[in-house]
Amino acid sequence: MKSIQDIKREYKERKKPAGVFMVKNTANGKVLLGSSLNLEGPLNGHKFMLTTGSHRNEALQKDWNTYGGDKFVFEILEVVKVKDDPNFNLEDELTLLEQIWIEKLQPFGERGYNTDTRIRQA
Repeated sequence: MKSIQDIKREYKERKKPAGVFMVKNTANGKVLLGSSLNLEGPLNGHKFMLTTGSHRNEALQKDWNTYGGDKFVFEILEVVKVKDDPNFNLEDELTLLEQIWIEKLQPFGERGYNTDTRIRQA
């Protein structure tokens, strides 16, 4: 049987997925686009902040309060495919994915909640 220490160590050593995600309002189609080198953290963070009414993005929080949480989906759009190559750079790959998805979704103004093109989170 695994000890608590073993389980914690395995969790910390586990490769965390980097990629692009969105929070989508299904009532009006607006999206918040984001990215992270560890996708699990920000998705949970956005959900938590919205649920507690403390999200930094005022327009998103206002719509969450208006439409309700059941009108929002939290979705991973794409995960960086890690290559076994000495020249592979995770951050560069993530930057490329960010540009592709920003171009594709244009999550600004009427179409989204993003206020600028920097979408990466810790």
